Amino acid sequence: MDKPTQDFIATDVRVDQGMVHLNLSDGSQHAFPIHYYVRLEGATASQLSQVKLRVGGRALRWDELDEDIWVGDAVCQNYPKQKVSAVAESSQSYGKSVD
Repeated sequence: MDKPTQDFIATDVRVDQGMVHLNLSDGSQHAFPIHYYVRLEGATASQLSQVKLRVGGRALRWDELDEDIWVGDAVCQNYPKQKVSAVAESSQSYGKSVD
């Protein structure tokens, strides 16, 4: 995927009710669900609250979770690829006839 052409800079970040909320230097706001990132999804509220802005507001960092997220990727919705199951139906339906 192409890199964002605009430089997105966060001035504030907070985590609340399963969402990461960003205030950007242009006055806009952006939020995304923590479940888009495996390391964030399993974290405690205390761990999630320890997020820091890095690289002049261009990155988010959770030291304890060893997670880094580029603000530009989050704003442009360039989230990590999720594992996709190759099975189109549940294994419980195998062997059953379809009328």
